[in-house]
Amino acid sequence: MNQSTNQTLSTDQDRPIRVIIGKIGLDGHTRGAKTLARTFSDNGMEVIYTGMRKTPEEITVMAIQEDVDVVGISSLGGSHMTHIPELITELEERGVKDDVLLVLGGVIPKADRQELLDHGVDRIYPPDSDIAEIIDYIEANA
Repeated sequence: MNQSTNQTLSTDQDRPIRVIIGKIGLDGHTRGAKTLARTFSDNGMEVIYTGMRKTPEEITVMAIQEDVDVVGISSLGGSHMTHIPELITELEERGVKDDVLLVLGGVIPKADRQELLDHGVDRIYPPDSDIAEIIDYIEANA
């Protein structure tokens, strides 16, 4: 954690906000996810980066094991309409969907966004999103 920043606390104010950042499926584009992971960490959040090619089940299990406040998924491979609903189902079946904020970033066509939001994604950030806005949203809602 960067010692020069204020510690970003979770809603219960006893620990920093914990975020898991994952890549589901065969998507191999990691720059955005790694940039966000570093930026979140520099702003006092605890970040768990899962690496690439995880399944929705693996992300869910890691989120539970790490007791995260936020599940962040980076999707640049075009499989978001398959993998994100699977992830939401996993989170719901394990009883944690209401306990975590689910944010999705990447190349998500406008035509798909509302359906993903209706299905349970809390916020979607396209590649041109302002990182400060993402941090503000997480801090206000995690």
